[in-house]
Amino acid sequence: MREETFVLDPTPPFRLDLTVWALRRRARNQIDQWDGTTYTRVLLLDGHPVKVTVSQQDPLPHPRLLVTASCSVPLAQLTARVSSTLQRMLGCATDISAFSALARRDQELSALAEQFRGLKPPRFPTLFEALLNAFACQQVSLDVGLLLLNRLAERYGLSWTDDQGVAFAFPGPEHLTSASEEQLRGLGWSRQKARAALELAHLLVEEPHAFAELPRMSDEEVCQALLPLRGVGRWTAEYVLLRGLGRIEVFPGDDVGAQKNLQRLLSLDEQPTYEHMQMLTARWHPYAGLVYFHLLLRTLDKKGLLSRDREEPREKM
Repeated sequence: MREETFVLDPTPPFRLDLTVWALRRRARNQIDQWDGTTYTRVLLLDGHPVKVTVSQQDPLPHPRLLVTASCSVPLAQLTARVSSTLQRMLGCATDISAFSALARRDQELSALAEQFRGLKPPRFPTLFEALLNAFACQQVSLDVGLLLLNRLAERYGLSWTDDQGVAFAFPGPEHLTSASEEQLRGLGWSRQKARAALELAHLLVEEPHAFAELPRMSDEEVCQALLPLRGVGRWTAEYVLLRGLGRIEVFPGDDVGAQKNLQRLLSLDEQPTYEHMQMLTARWHPYAGLVYFHLLLRTLDKKGLLSRDREEPREKM
């Protein structure tokens, strides 16, 4: 087995615990695992599973992340490729200083931003995973959606086994092309969701570069490119913009949970509509997506999930 250890230096401030919770969303997420100090994930590189562990070694002002990548076969540029993927997934290079300055001037937002100082905007490692997360979570609770994703990974994802147990990578498109609609329905996926997932997998196997231009497109152009796909509506397109492409100016306005979170933050009498959401979040442009993640953490904190983790890293005196 090949194992490489290296250090990442995120742009401060940075908190691994908060960023990982924004990525994983619920404790039942078995793909993005967190034990209170260490983030564990199995990535796919050249068709091989690579187990990655990440822990934060230093406090907020000078954050350092210790990363270990393990693979059963030699892979070229393992450290560089894992580093690039993690920096993108964990938003390591994102400078949130302008957002922090904006938040300090906002009565409703200032306390929230201070409470979750160090949160960076997370992203899924691939657009395929971002879209399948959106499909799974459509019109069901987040807990149910993550259960569907866990089952998909356990059934079709490549596994990694060591003395810590068995973990599964999220399947790539090539792992789903042999699956049938009925097999996915056996995992609890609805017929529509199964069709959407399988059609997308076949598309990306037949046209591997189908999404290659999306990062260079405007938000509106990305939405127009995604909407013709089965299972993609406005919410899914905006979800992929934020969680797949890292467009932190996007606040998915059709997200019912986010609507309720914003209603509570602003003490609104009624749950806002999509149009009202766009108007309300315009004052936070171009950081509305960061507000979305802060509101998510606020909900997780109220559920007691964040308090189970270690205390916030303390600055050295």
